Amino acid sequence: MPIVLIGLAAGFYGALFGVGGGTIIVPALIWLGQRPKVAAATSLAAIGITAVAGAIFYAWYGEVRVLYALLVGIPAAAGALLGTAFQQRLQSRVLMALFAVLLAAIGLKLVIG
Repeated sequence: MPIVLIGLAAGFYGALFGVGGGTIIVPALIWLGQRPKVAAATSLAAIGITAVAGAIFYAWYGEVRVLYALLVGIPAAAGALLGTAFQQRLQSRVLMALFAVLLAAIGLKLVIG
């Protein structure tokens, strides 16, 4: 049941703020005992489903800019391939530390402005 709640939270925050995989799913799966690499890979697969559902609903309201989505999405796909290759070379401890630094920096930026 916790895994379903993680999915609900990720979908909610993903649609609300444009986040979910990295800020909800990955930490929650790690907390449930998954290895960081498995959590990241699982999150990417789950977010694909979430992204399609959210994009369809936003498109219904006329909020999707297809050209911008392509201009961001295609390079993002290339970045995902590079990121995956790089991640496979990192130890889990290093990966977790880098992830924690990223989340802390984002949090500080949001609070400080």
